[in-house]
Parts: sequence; C-alpha cells; structure tokens
Amino acid sequence: METSRPVGNGRVWIYHIFALIVIVAWGLSFISTRVLLDNGLHPIEIYIYRFVIAYLALLAVCHDKLWANSLKDEGMFVVCGLVAGSIYFISENVALEYTLVSNVSLITSLPPLLTVLLMGLVYKTDKPGSGAYIGSIVAFLGVGLVIFNSSFNMSINPIGDLLALLAAFCWAIYSLILKPLNVHYDARFITRKVFFYGVLTALPFLLVEPQIAPIATLGKPVVLWNLLFLSLVCSLACYLLWAYAVLKIGAVTASNYLYFQPVVTMIFSFVILHETITAVGMTGCLMILLGVWLADYLQRRKIFAK
Repeated sequence: METSRPVGNGRVWIYHIFALIVIVAWGLSFISTRVLLDNGLHPIEIYIYRFVIAYLALLAVCHDKLWANSLKDEGMFVVCGLVAGSIYFISENVALEYTLVSNVSLITSLPPLLTVLLMGLVYKTDKPGSGAYIGSIVAFLGVGLVIFNSSFNMSINPIGDLLALLAAFCWAIYSLILKPLNVHYDARFITRKVFFYGVLTALPFLLVEPQIAPIATLGKPVVLWNLLFLSLVCSLACYLLWAYAVLKIGAVTASNYLYFQPVVTMIFSFVILHETITAVGMTGCLMILLGVWLADYLQRRKIFAK
C-alpha cells in the first residue's frame, strides 16, 4: 500500500482539494514563466529569484529549528533541494526555450507513472496495488489527448524534451523521498529546507548563464507580479499544501493530480487566448478525471477490504 491513510477519516477530501489547488497554480506557473522569459529574464535567474523570495518568506515564520535530526536526514534534504528545486526548475525553464510549452506540459506530467514504478522498486514491502497502475495509465492517456488537442503538429526538439524528461524523473524521486521525511518533520520545515538547498545548489548554474537581466527589469509591474506569484503562491503555498497532500493521501494518489496540469493549460488557453477546445480535448479531460478517481477508489477498496 502507498500510504498510512487513516481508515474512515472523513476529512481526507480536504487533502484532495489541496492537491487540486496546487495543480491549478502550477498549471498557471507555465504562463508566468513564459511572461518572465519574454521580458528578458533567463531560466536560472527566474528560478533563483523565485526561491529566494519564497525561502525568506517562510524563514520569517518558521525559524525555530534550523537543522535536521541527523546528518543522514540533512543529506536527504540536500537531495530534495536538487531534485525538487534547482535541477527540476532549471531543466523545466530551459526546456521552455527549446520546445513547445505543450510538450513540456505533457512530459512533466509523467511523475505519477514514474512514481508508481519507483515505489515498487524502492519500497518492496509497500507496493502500490493494481488500482494505482490502472488509474495512472488511464490518466496518462487522457494527458496525451489534451496535448494532442493543443497542438496537432507537435514539434520535437530533443534537447528541450530530454530536459523536461529529466525534470519529470526528479519530481518522482522527490515524491518518494518525502515519504520517510514526513514521518519526522512537519511540512513547513521540509519546505524551508527544500527552498534553501534548492537555491544553494542552483548558484553554480549561474556560471553557465549567458547573461543576467538588468536589475531595473525587476521593477516592471508585469515582472514583479509574476515573480511574486511564482514565489509566494506556486512555491511557498503550493509546496506546503503538496507536502500535506502526500502525507495524507500518499505519493501515488497525490502525484496523479499532476495530470490536471495540461488540463489547466487548455482551460486558460481557451479563456485568455480564445483557443478552441475540441471533442478530443474534452475526452482527454474526462479520462484524466477518471484516472485520478480510479487510482484513489481502487486503492481505498483494497485497504478497506482488509
């Protein structure tokens, strides 16, 4: 089984709402990142500005405990900072420069399937049931339809798509590492450590950044507001909510909500850009909803049957 979900807990639906809120914000983050790129900021500096702001905001309210309980746990937080911070976001941001946003959205929706596979390999006594596999496959097929609806002519750039795939693997690893850390640390502490090591491990990447945007660029309202949205909402608030969701509903079920990311992109493309939503896109949305529901429902049936 994937989690120590409390049987009969009527409030577990709250954590599903948390996961949905996170996915909506993360879906919008693609738009904000694209806006910042179009205004002259570069992928690495966008990430560093975003996480420095988020870290300082969280440090202001969570500073009683600075270090982990052991050197081993501190090392795990360093890995979290790499896979859920610097490597993930720099790979994703750079990928947006080389390939279609729709391609990146599809590929970075792979962590649910990757989490299922890694869960079975790492936690051999805690393997997900068949329901998690079935739901993940159905939802991923839905993702494919949503992306197909967005772009019938998907241009493939190996560099961009491989970077997006690297980001997907990183997030799947992060979801697994959270499992043991959630037992000993609360969400605020975990999130603060991820932000700190995420920024620290990103600094060497500045050596390969071609140039840094003038500091005056940060004063532009469109840049400032998008940076604050990415920092305080998509990073600070969403990482906290995600940590709680993984703790209460499990890594596999929570990760399945990542399939909503391209759905959010499609919906806001319709509202803001007036793009057409076809029957193919609507079918994809329904399959994503079905897949997430199946993964959770079949897992709960297996738990309650024991």
